[in-house]
Parts: sequence; C-alpha cells; structure tokens
Amino acid sequence: MAAERDTSPHDDLVDGRDESPSERADRNWSEVLQELRVMQTGTQILTGFLLALAFQPAFADLSDGQRGLYLALVIFSALTSIVALAPVALHRFLFRQRAKKEVVAYGHAALVTSLVTVSVLLVGVVGFVFDVVVDAGAATVAVIALGLVVVVLWLVAPAVMRIRVRSRR
Repeated sequence: MAAERDTSPHDDLVDGRDESPSERADRNWSEVLQELRVMQTGTQILTGFLLALAFQPAFADLSDGQRGLYLALVIFSALTSIVALAPVALHRFLFRQRAKKEVVAYGHAALVTSLVTVSVLLVGVVGFVFDVVVDAGAATVAVIALGLVVVVLWLVAPAVMRIRVRSRR
C-alpha cells in the first residue's frame, strides 16, 4: 500500500485531501508563509523595542552584564528575522525552477528554527526587563517560568496531541 501511495498521482491517503503533489506543495507553502508572517510581525515589534532602548537616557545606567544581554538579544532578534525571511529569499532564487517541494521543506526547517530563536528572544527580553526593573533574582524566576510555558505549549502539548491523533488512525 505504501508503494501505491508513492506512485499515486493524488496524495490523498495522508489526510483525505484530493490534491496532486503540486497542489499539496502550493498549499503547504501558503501555510508556511502565513505562519512566518505571524512570527515576523511579533519579531519586528520586539526588534523595534530593543533598538529603541539604546537611545533611552536610562540605558547609560545598565551594568556591563545587562548591556551584554541586551546585545545578545539584538543579535537573536536579527537572527530570527533573517531565518524567518530565508524561505522567501530561497523561493525568489528558485522561482520557476519547479522546486516547490524543496522550498516547502526548507521553509519548514526555517520555521522550526525561527520558533527556537523567537522563544529564546521572548524569554530573554522578559528576563532583561525584569533584571533592569526589579533584579537578577526576579529575572531568573521570570525566565524559568516563561521557559516552562514555552516548553509545555510549544513542545509537550503538540507532542501529546500528535500521539492522540496517531492513535486514532
């Protein structure tokens, strides 16, 4: 049966959709782009926030450690944007080369990588703000708490749902 699935002109055995491999790749690319758009908006807002901080009068009062963390967060912000935009650049580069399946796979990998970098960025920004506003102890608590929320909502809950979906098949 798996051999039939691989040679079938319509790959509708996986999720019940009657679509060709090209149609599936187009749909998957649209889904990847939509997810990247959502992530990119949040990343742009965080980047703007971080860049504006350096021009605030209180920035001069930061400790060397806080400045180091700030710069690391700026780098993570830029890295997240670069990785999130990489599939778009690849798509432009391979436009009309009949490589949609490869572009979708690359987009998926970039999206997963972006989720990792954006989670570090989000948790780091909150930790930075807590460190500046309260103290390092409060920052540690906030980072651990948010890190756990990310792990539960972005890894544990999806893994549990995936197991439940597979067990229904």
